[in-house]
Amino acid sequence: MGRVSVVAEIASLEDVYRVMRGDIAEADARRVTVSDALVDTGATSLSMPRRLIKQLGLLPIRSRRAVTTSGIRDVSVYGAVRLTVQGRDCVCDVTEIADECPVLIGQVPLDLLDLLVDPGNQRLMGNPIHGGEHMVELM
Repeated sequence: MGRVSVVAEIASLEDVYRVMRGDIAEADARRVTVSDALVDTGATSLSMPRRLIKQLGLLPIRSRRAVTTSGIRDVSVYGAVRLTVQGRDCVCDVTEIADECPVLIGQVPLDLLDLLVDPGNQRLMGNPIHGGEHMVELM
């Protein structure tokens, strides 16, 4: 397929709510912008290096078994963030990966963002079934 990387903004959902309530200023909300998040359709979730998880102040919510390139192992799952890619956003939990790994955007966040991989052009595109418009399916 080739490598598809995108710019992604990832914000602490806790801080997003605090801004909405007026508890903190928008400028004080914890967020990171990643210029080279790797789209990985073989992965399920949004995965982030532990250094970025720490920077966002995310709290662990559970441990899960995961199939990885080095075998089956337990991973920590943190919740929740607002992921923004190409002007579309969704809320999702975060799976911890090693610091030397890039941010990985898996299939669940792609579905929530209503984005598909265009392998020929190595980019993401809006779902053509929805005319490229960001929609959710409720059927």
